[in-house]
Amino acid sequence: MGQRETTSPMNDLDFAAMLVSRVCHDLVSPVGAVVNGLEVLEDERDATMRADALKLVASSAALAAARLQFARIAFGAAGSAGAELDLSEVGRMVCGLLQGSKIEVVWDAAVANWPKDWAKLLMNSALLAADSLPRGGRVLVATSAAPAPPSFTVRATGQGARLLDEVKAALSGEPSGPLDGRSIQPYLTYKLAQLINADLTLVSSENHFEIAAK
Repeated sequence: MGQRETTSPMNDLDFAAMLVSRVCHDLVSPVGAVVNGLEVLEDERDATMRADALKLVASSAALAAARLQFARIAFGAAGSAGAELDLSEVGRMVCGLLQGSKIEVVWDAAVANWPKDWAKLLMNSALLAADSLPRGGRVLVATSAAPAPPSFTVRATGQGARLLDEVKAALSGEPSGPLDGRSIQPYLTYKLAQLINADLTLVSSENHFEIAAK
């Protein structure tokens, strides 16, 4: 997928607001589960029910924390200009994000530090791959052995694996309509690739989706 100069379909303020909405959407479920669990603990006296509520609170809080840690790096401006990220830590965040889901992560990355924006592109590509697996499956992340120049391939395999047309359009830098909660993250992925002059390629077939950058 060649990188083209395009005009952002929204101003910076709207773009930031849409990303915040995406993060909030991802947090609603686990935070809501924490609240529900605490309500049970407040009212329930049965020991078994309280134990189940404690498990719900613990697991939901851990998921919320994992999603926040991922979003802070993948969507945010964490780190100074020119900062590098340890790929092992990136892998931990990706695996934490998908822990407990129907998706298995196979992390086959080099032991290296990558420029922050390359690491962010990798994280967003892994998220796209996970989002292409509505029925679960496996996400394989493989990177170049040498830290420079960086390159990676992310493969999603599972029943019904596919990207929606609106996601493909946003990922190509040409959204088919106004950006929304579904298309803002793939458009961010496109903008990251454009920023670092990375060439994104997409390959899809039955039950298979692949995104690569170099």
